[in-house]
Amino acid sequence: MNPGKIVDPFPLDSNLRLGADYHPAEPETFFRFPDDQGSFANATLRCVGVGKCRREKSDDPENQTMCPSYMVTHDEKDSTRGRAHLLWEMLHGNVVKNGWRDESVKEALDLCLACKGCKGDCPVNVDIATYKAEFLSHYYEGRGRPRYAYAFGLIDKWAQIAALWPGLVNLAASTPGVRGLMKMAAGISERRSIPEFAPETFQSWFGRRAKRNAQRPKVVLFPDTFNNNFFPTTAQAAVEVLEHAGYQVEVPREHVCCGRPLYDYGFLEMAKQYLERIFDVLTPYAKAGTPIVVLEPSCWSVLRDEIKGLFPERKETRMIMENSFVLSEFLVKKANYHPPRLHMSGLIHGHCHHKAIIHGVEHEAKLLQDMQMKVRVVPDGCCGMAGSFGFEEHHYDVSAKVGEHALLPAVRAAGLNELIIADGFSCREQIRK
Repeated sequence: MNPGKIVDPFPLDSNLRLGADYHPAEPETFFRFPDDQGSFANATLRCVGVGKCRREKSDDPENQTMCPSYMVTHDEKDSTRGRAHLLWEMLHGNVVKNGWRDESVKEALDLCLACKGCKGDCPVNVDIATYKAEFLSHYYEGRGRPRYAYAFGLIDKWAQIAALWPGLVNLAASTPGVRGLMKMAAGISERRSIPEFAPETFQSWFGRRAKRNAQRPKVVLFPDTFNNNFFPTTAQAAVEVLEHAGYQVEVPREHVCCGRPLYDYGFLEMAKQYLERIFDVLTPYAKAGTPIVVLEPSCWSVLRDEIKGLFPERKETRMIMENSFVLSEFLVKKANYHPPRLHMSGLIHGHCHHKAIIHGVEHEAKLLQDMQMKVRVVPDGCCGMAGSFGFEEHHYDVSAKVGEHALLPAVRAAGLNELIIADGFSCREQIRK
């Protein structure tokens, strides 16, 4: 990388040029910004200042997410508009003069939950989550990151190690004294619990299982880090559902991770390496037209969004994007699945990344209604946990306040026989807090 490389992104006839004195720096970036003429400077110009990100509440009929941190602080610098403008000023260099190392920009981005709410809710689709990942990749270039960045950003590697001795790791995490040291080392808030590792990974369970529906169409179930190592029963249930829908399920045997946590800490060089591995594993399925089902929405969004931002020129990118589905989307749009009946009530919390790309949870609602369930969707925006954000000690208070906007009160008010339905790992962690 050469962050100091400067070019003029605006030709003389560009309708984005703001005047003869406007010459923003255009550093080389990891993301390619294919929807902004390949220009980070153009991306920061997306904001037109309408202030839709300055909403005071998330529980409104429009079911919008943007902008959860602003709803807590009510500070312009914590809004989508404020952050976009600071990044614009950073490239312009007259007011924000320290470029990628500027502390005021880092401070403004610190409370961004990377929920992608702005990408879905903003009228011009300002994408602060991507801008934050790009900024942090340069801010930390050549120097160390905080310890929690390595603890959470590299969770797939720690999970691989823990899978060798899950009982021992869980014992240590539940032992007073040792638990405190583990939380301190990882930067986890004392008010959060350390999630337990499952006794057996989903991939291990599936590898022992006899193949079923051998003559049926194939579908790939992506073994994301969270369901593979923490909640394999969720993935096991998904296998049963897909087989009931008439498919032969395949699961990659090798370790594969989308790298989602890496973006939160600017590990973009490593994130690209993870996606190269994704190409190796998933491209043969995508070329064959085999659907790829992803249970964790934050991982699915990498295959529908970040992969395009980092590798827009590769033909495999489009194939993987077009063949990747969350479970509910696949069952409704591709499988025409008719689920068994379950006469109960349910409360649906939609994942932010899911809503940012699909703009709603209509597929989940349709499936549950077909099951004869009485369902209602909480118009709650972000849960507040947002991956590792809510686990971090210095973010706990904001995380809890975001959760209190609508989600946590709705959960507390739910009936004893009402199911709480959430497909995101971090969302479920926030709910059970």
